Amino acid sequence: MGRQRTGQVSVASGTRRRDRPTKICPVCGRPFQWRKKWKDVWDEVRYCSERCRRQKKFPDH
Repeated sequence: MGRQRTGQVSVASGTRRRDRPTKICPVCGRPFQWRKKWKDVWDEVRYCSERCRRQKKFPDH
């Protein structure tokens, strides 16, 4: 049997999936949600994926 996704409260973060913070990727324009691996650097996360990070339009200054 596999893991069931119920949409209920996540044990790891203590929040519902729909209540997680989101940002808009400046490259593709799509919204993306907070991930556990970003918990310590969420304020610094700008891109939804490694692909968008590599395709960024402007250099970081």
